[in-house]
Amino acid sequence: MKFAILATMLTAASAFAPTASVSKSTSMRSTVEEVEAAPAFPTINGWTADPNAFCAGLPGSLPPVGNFDPLGFSKDTSIEEIKRYREAEVTHGRVAMLATLGYIVGESFHPLFGGQISGPANTHLAQVEHVAPQFFFGLALLIGMSETTRALVGWVPPVTAMSSNAEKGERGAFGALLRDGYYPGDIGFDPLGLKPTDPKEFAEMQTKELQNGRLAMLAAAGMCVQEQINHETIFGTIKGLF
Repeated sequence: MKFAILATMLTAASAFAPTASVSKSTSMRSTVEEVEAAPAFPTINGWTADPNAFCAGLPGSLPPVGNFDPLGFSKDTSIEEIKRYREAEVTHGRVAMLATLGYIVGESFHPLFGGQISGPANTHLAQVEHVAPQFFFGLALLIGMSETTRALVGWVPPVTAMSSNAEKGERGAFGALLRDGYYPGDIGFDPLGLKPTDPKEFAEMQTKELQNGRLAMLAAAGMCVQEQINHETIFGTIKGLF
C-alpha cells in the first residue's frame, strides 16, 4: 500500500516538472523570433531604408512634383545604388551652391590678388593660376584633402567594395560602395551645430538642402553656358536685356 501511494505521488509530481526538451524548444523559438525581428537595414538619422518606397524612403520629394523620376533611375535599383545616387546629388548640389555664389560675388567684388582678377567668372581660375600659381596649388591640395576625407568617412575601400559588388551582382558600381552606417552626404562636418537631432526636422532640413542644391545646379550650368556664349559677366548680360 505504501509503495502504491509513493508511486502515485511521484507520478503526480513528475507531471509538473519542466522537461529539458520544452525549455530548449522555447529558447530556440525565442532566438528565431529575435533574428526575424532584426531590421534589414540600419536606422541612420531617423531614416531606415525601405525597398518598397520611392527612393528607398529618402527625403527630398515635394509637391507639386512629388516623386519625380521620369527616367526611372530609382526603379528596380538596390539600396546601395540609391545611396550612391543621393551621395552624388547632395555633393554636386553643395558644389553648385558655392559656384553660384562665386559667380555672383566674384564678378562684383574681387579685392584679392590686387584686383587683377576680373571679367567673366569662367576665366577667373585661369587668371589665378597665372597671377598666383602657389594659391592655385594650395586650392587643388585643399580640394584633394576634402575629397579624401569624404571617401574615408563614407566609402568602403575599393578592393572590398569590388568584392562585395561582385557577390551582389551590382552592375556599373565597380569599386563604389557606401558604408552601411553612412547617411549620404553626412560626413560629420557641422561646425555651427545646425544638424537637428529630431528625425523629422533632419528630414526637413535635408529636403531644403536638396531643393536648393538642385536649383543651384541648374543656375550654375546656365551661368557657365551663358558666359561661354557671350563672354560677358552675369550682371553685364542682365543689363544688356534692358
